[in-house]
Amino acid sequence: MTIANYQLFYAFDGDRNQPVILFLHGFMGNSHEFDEAIQLLKHDFYCLKVDLPGHGNTKVLGSEDCYTMAYTAQGLIELLDNLKINQCFLVGYSMGGRLALYLTLYFPQRFPKVILESASPGLATGVERQERIQRDQQIARKLERSIEKNDFIAFLINWYNQLIFGNIKNHPQFQNLIEIRTQNNPIELAKSLRFMGTGCQPSLWEKLKDNQNDLLLLAGENDEKFIDINKQMAKLCQYCQLKILNYAGHNIHFENPNVFVENIKLFLLDA
Repeated sequence: MTIANYQLFYAFDGDRNQPVILFLHGFMGNSHEFDEAIQLLKHDFYCLKVDLPGHGNTKVLGSEDCYTMAYTAQGLIELLDNLKINQCFLVGYSMGGRLALYLTLYFPQRFPKVILESASPGLATGVERQERIQRDQQIARKLERSIEKNDFIAFLINWYNQLIFGNIKNHPQFQNLIEIRTQNNPIELAKSLRFMGTGCQPSLWEKLKDNQNDLLLLAGENDEKFIDINKQMAKLCQYCQLKILNYAGHNIHFENPNVFVENIKLFLLDA
């Protein structure tokens, strides 16, 4: 669908008579990120999945500002308006979780219940943000060089060496995960990182204190960094609950989809 600054790729799966869930993938993912979980949810929900700017088949028609969180959030609201979806549930993973939190805090009437998987409100201080921007710039340059050197797969495998991902490389479907990631364009991924990376996004820590919507925070037991971040979030936020899920690192829905789905159903279907 072409709206304002984007040609947004999206797809539905599930029962159109059931409540809508909007799914937002993480960095280097695409609209197929949650496919396994959606297969377990589609009888109870109408699942809307999108390719975020810089990913999959979505095309940015405007300036580079359109890769930022504020512009992307507005684009998603316009998509929902065009689809005549006034309210829906929201599930976001990692980068998509940061975006989901932004949507929740700036458009609270649209998203009554929200699940944030391995997400954060950004960085609290200017010093932290500047350091992260510099680090992300280095990663963006590596992504761009991966095309010249034809080693994007090597970049991806190295990416999953990060501690937050725990034992994900030992997962029997890890090669499938890499294959899905290679469907993205490294040049576009670099733009996404430069304009919607954790350092670039507005800090949401202060605004989180005023949240009035129900939030479920999910973190994997092998992802100590995001367990700590989410514990801080839960302390700040009155309507926040945190679940730490077993047998998973940062990418819970990939490593432990059954428990991930079980927690979504308990949270969203609980009257």
